[in-house]
Amino acid sequence: MRAMARALDVTVAALLAVVLSPVILLIALAILCLDGRPVLYLGERMRAPGQAFLLWKFRTMRTVATDSGVSGGDKARRITRTGRILRRYRLDELPQLWNILRGDIGFVGPRPPLRRYVEMFPDLYAEVLKDRPGVTGMATLAFHRAEERMLGRCATAAETEAVYCRRCVPRKARIDMIYARRRTLCSDARLMLSTVVRRLPPH
Repeated sequence: MRAMARALDVTVAALLAVVLSPVILLIALAILCLDGRPVLYLGERMRAPGQAFLLWKFRTMRTVATDSGVSGGDKARRITRTGRILRRYRLDELPQLWNILRGDIGFVGPRPPLRRYVEMFPDLYAEVLKDRPGVTGMATLAFHRAEERMLGRCATAAETEAVYCRRCVPRKARIDMIYARRRTLCSDARLMLSTVVRRLPPH
């Protein structure tokens, strides 16, 4: 299963990188012209306990000297106008095709966590990260909007951190572990298709 999933990831990622290269270039130029440098955001994430990598995204927020934790309502004012559009359709994640080709992540799997949460919940993430992290997954698809609503109401970094650790981490982990036990190539394909369909612009 893992070898076949990896082969599928590389094949699809390479194909998408070629097909979407004009879109990727246009987005990069738009960010450069409208928001300035840097175009990319490179953030440390964990693919396994003790194994970090740099996750690539298009930059969607104004940069600050110090930043930590997940994004909540306390960071909302930093999101650029371009960034809001990119986030709405997850276009900010297109550079992660490079992470897939490198083997850092796959298309389907638990979202790669920040180091701080892996260190806060070592036993939980030791189980969750037995699967290669992914761009999308069952927890991402099922819980993403609820998480956005909960964190979006948070006014401070401390409140965001508390809500994320108490209400989001355990729920997402439970969903990811349930999916891992029943995972097949067909279920991965359905998740990928569902993710694309949910991010298409409304008619």
